[in-house]
Amino acid sequence: MTKLKYLLHKTFKDKEGHIVIAQYPNLPLFGWILLELVSLTLRKGHDKTAFQDLATASLFTWAYLEISKGVNYYRRIFGLVVIVVIILSYFMG
Repeated sequence: MTKLKYLLHKTFKDKEGHIVIAQYPNLPLFGWILLELVSLTLRKGHDKTAFQDLATASLFTWAYLEISKGVNYYRRIFGLVVIVVIILSYFMG
């Protein structure tokens, strides 16, 4: 197997050789979606901020799990990108 082919295999395929780019949402990702939807229904205030913070924490947890246990390099890199965006959003916004 050439180096490029090996890299592409490790980037997009799991241990069984299936291409995995997206999967059924796991609990932290489902929690993020649900908490974001709830926060969208609230007006400004403590409750809205609390739900937004919980949503961000859920998304951060999902991204961390992708980095540490993702099935391929693509999913791990995607988790890293999400964490970087979350961190940057706190410093820039």
